[in-house]
Amino acid sequence: MSKDAILGAIRRGLKRGPLPADQRAMLEGRLATHPRHLIPARSRLPRPDQVALFIRNVEKEFGTVERVPDLAAIPAAVADFLAAQNLPARLVVAPHPELEAIDWSARPMIERESRRARDGDVVSLQHGWAGVAETGTILFPSDPTRPATLNLLPETEIVVLRASAVVGAYEEAWDRLRAERQDPTTGGFMPRNLMFVTGPSRSADIEQTLELGAHGPRRLHVLLVEDEAAPRMATTAEARAEAPVQPGQPAAPGD
Repeated sequence: MSKDAILGAIRRGLKRGPLPADQRAMLEGRLATHPRHLIPARSRLPRPDQVALFIRNVEKEFGTVERVPDLAAIPAAVADFLAAQNLPARLVVAPHPELEAIDWSARPMIERESRRARDGDVVSLQHGWAGVAETGTILFPSDPTRPATLNLLPETEIVVLRASAVVGAYEEAWDRLRAERQDPTTGGFMPRNLMFVTGPSRSADIEQTLELGAHGPRRLHVLLVEDEAAPRMATTAEARAEAPVQPGQPAAPGD
């Protein structure tokens, strides 16, 4: 059914004809300008603080973050994470150009397949499109190079995300998406699906007991690639490890 047929059926159901010219102009103007709603002040921060806020919110939602200097450091970071979690050295990798360009020769024991996820896959390596600092959310527009199944089927999801792709608020992410989706034929289009991932999958529906991995991955690990000149801020884990213990005080958990 075409768009005009669908809208025509809605008008008939509402017993209403086409909108008057003034109302139509008002709606078209609103759609064209994308007016802002209330934006939380907590995301209105300098760049280093925005990235630090993103990391804190990922960790608050039971995810983990490791900051790496460049894409060349990804294989070692992946190998260390898999070993620390006692996971098999086997990945299903998004067929994204940035991930396919990584040289894995220094870690030959890691088995990789570039494809969408299937039942039985344990670990995925996904390409993150953007991160939102105010909630620690990662955005994944549907794309042949970024299969949505990698966000759903494997129990462990590792996401490669550039620090430059972290924005303060959701409105900034939508601006970036619109800017990337311009073409002379349609003037702009949206992806078929835009997945928002905030930490690993979890639910407390049964007796208010939190269960990770209820509807998707039970682990979310973000490899944040330092591709900005802004000074880096320590992650929560790094700050805890570097904090001195005062005499008479208990050591921080994990020390």
